[in-house]
Amino acid sequence: MPETIRFHLDENISLAVANGLRRRRIDVTTTPDEGLITVADEVQLAFARSQGC
Repeated sequence: MPETIRFHLDENISLAVANGLRRRRIDVTTTPDEGLITVADEVQLAFARSQGC
């Protein structure tokens, strides 16, 4: 079975990018969706890793 591609995008990436990836069935979380706006990069990375991104 192929591995699923997963991405976490921070607030500096346009939501249009996330929407485009989602249309292609790529699993994407975003900083605004997860309530992580203005959170340090280290916390963003820890979140992404915890989600398998």
